[in-house]
Amino acid sequence: MALPCTLVWATTWMSDANECIAPWLGLPELPVVTWPDPSDDDIRGGLHWKTRPLVDWADGRPFVWVDDEITDADRSWVAAHHPGQALLHRVDPRQGLTERDFTLLGQWLRRSTG
Repeated sequence: MALPCTLVWATTWMSDANECIAPWLGLPELPVVTWPDPSDDDIRGGLHWKTRPLVDWADGRPFVWVDDEITDADRSWVAAHHPGQALLHRVDPRQGLTERDFTLLGQWLRRSTG
């Protein structure tokens, strides 16, 4: 699969995702975001504990975050603190990624990297 981006694991599985999930999905070994301990400040502010570390990891580059726990608080914080383009896409955990999700993600990537 050719993507106009770098695919990265941003999961609590961390490097285990490369051993346990990637082969099942037919993915190569991918870079992994290493997570710091969650901050009480994020919890009180309604942010997901991954939000700040992902913005730090993106370092101003465009990025897409696909997760089943993204909220409007995360979207607002990223819009205010990330200078690049970002798409925070919430996926229904009961369905996982659907064809509709892949279509939306592909359209966003083409617009953002084209």
